[in-house]
Parts: sequence; C-alpha cells; structure tokens
Amino acid sequence: MRLVAAVLGGFVAWWVVATIANFAVRALIPGYSDVESALTFTLGMQVARLVCGALASLVAGWVAARIARGDRRAAWALVIALLALFIPVHYGLWDRFPAWYHLIFLASLVVATLAGAALVRRDSTR
Repeated sequence: MRLVAAVLGGFVAWWVVATIANFAVRALIPGYSDVESALTFTLGMQVARLVCGALASLVAGWVAARIARGDRRAAWALVIALLALFIPVHYGLWDRFPAWYHLIFLASLVVATLAGAALVRRDSTR
C-alpha cells in the first residue's frame, strides 16, 4: 500500500508544482498568457515550460520517495505512470513543438523524478 500511496502522492505533487509554476510563468513572462491557448510559444517560453516540468518532476520524485521511505521502486513506478500519461499527450502535440522539446520533456520525467527520489535516504523517517 505504501508504494501505491507514494505514486499517488508523487503524481499529486507533480500537478500541484506544475500548476503553481505555470501561474508564475504567466505572471513573469510577458505575452505568455496571450499565446498559451494557441501553443505558439517563443523559445524562452518553451524553455520556461521545460524548467517547470523538470521542477515538478524533481519534487514529485522527492515526495514519492519520502512516502515510500526511500524505496526506489516508488520513483520508478511514478516515472512509468508519468510517461504513460505524457507520451500520448506529446504524440498528439508532436507537430506543435520542435522534436527537441518533446524529447527533453519526456527525458526530464525520468531524470528529474529519479534525481528527486535520490535526495531521500532509504528508510528515511525524517
């Protein structure tokens, strides 16, 4: 049950951080809100979105590992869940963004999630 709770907690953390980060990007980058619905982002906007995604993944991995007391299986299960969700989304958006954008985003789901989990020691009780 702890692994399931860890994956769910990580998933919720991903969405919370991504949502807050998106609000910050909207407030900090002029014109972002104007092009958001059309997905016609500048390079700087695309980079900001990638940073937000990586931050969300880092925190999600940390949360999952904390709940799982450092059990790395939770982080890997979260990675699989995130990829299962986002691969179809990015496939559907493939022609809207450059290939490098999709590849970096999907890679960050793996790398940043596992990096966040690595910040938690195994059997951590703090």
